[in-house]
Amino acid sequence: MPTSPLLLIDDDVRLATMVAEYLGAQGYRVQHVVDGEQGLAHLGREVPALVILDWMLPGLDGLEVCRRIRALNGAAARVPVLMLSARGDPMDRIIGLEIGADDYLPKPFEPRELLARIRALLRRHNVAQPVQAGMLQFGSLDIDRDAREVRLRGQLCELTSYQFDLLVVLAERAGRVLSRDQIMEAVRGRELEAFDRSIDVHMGRIRAAIEDDVKNPRRILTVRGVGYVFARQQD
Repeated sequence: MPTSPLLLIDDDVRLATMVAEYLGAQGYRVQHVVDGEQGLAHLGREVPALVILDWMLPGLDGLEVCRRIRALNGAAARVPVLMLSARGDPMDRIIGLEIGADDYLPKPFEPRELLARIRALLRRHNVAQPVQAGMLQFGSLDIDRDAREVRLRGQLCELTSYQFDLLVVLAERAGRVLSRDQIMEAVRGRELEAFDRSIDVHMGRIRAAIEDDVKNPRRILTVRGVGYVFARQQD
């Protein structure tokens, strides 16, 4: 799925190169500029899908750049902004958000957390984004089959290896009602546990990890007398 480039405004060329390479491997195009003036000039020519903005910039600092972005006209003023900062004061985050940033990530950061926050912001702003071959996405739920990770709104969900396999079986067949026997058959050949037949217990634990309200699940639904179905449409 194509997406507009991400604009990275950061004077740390080494970090910017690493970020661009990592995000590029995830299907994102990154355009990098080293100061706020160049970033604002770029926004005047092309509106990116998202701006990754460093706080500590030469000349115009990140706060001033963010202020000027929000003062622009049209779509450029509404572009999501993810602010980066090596400053450790929690008040900095509050200030950044009050100025108009959509999210704030302290340096140093894990690349996967940056990626998760970017994905969450793009979903929030309904911006199309690339989908990896190993990635299953259902609204705010990301299932990364390659990394064997599940994230809900960017936050890692704690699942055992076996529970992850069960979830993938359901998600790969979203919209289809599967009996317990069909689910068990689908995980044959994967790592099995001694208490495989306790599938309802596992489903309860998966729901506890990925549902907003376990008592009223919206992702994994029980079909009484049959089995389970993973919902196609999710928030």
